[in-house]
Amino acid sequence: MKLIVAIVQSEDAKRLQNAFIDYDVRATKLASTGGFLREGNTTFLVGVEDEDVDDVLDIIHENSQTREEVITPGLHPGISFEQQIDPVNITVGGATVFILPVDRFLHF
Repeated sequence: MKLIVAIVQSEDAKRLQNAFIDYDVRATKLASTGGFLREGNTTFLVGVEDEDVDDVLDIIHENSQTREEVITPGLHPGISFEQQIDPVNITVGGATVFILPVDRFLHF
């Protein structure tokens, strides 16, 4: 058994949650914050059998797209610089996924 921890941008969270429901994947959804922009993320915890890991990864991959965003450092919350810096393109979205072995699973 494995525990999949998938961190996705909040913009992708609803689409991924719906895909999990469509494919009968049980997941726990947690609000989280982090990354370069310190914006909201959603973390999904998914416990799956070893043989189902690739199928769940495919669902995550299909429903978590990267996209370009333009930010102006110094004007974006959480980012400040001494001098004004020109707007920059950054890639946001996608998913960060950790796959952890589960030694023991209990359900009360």
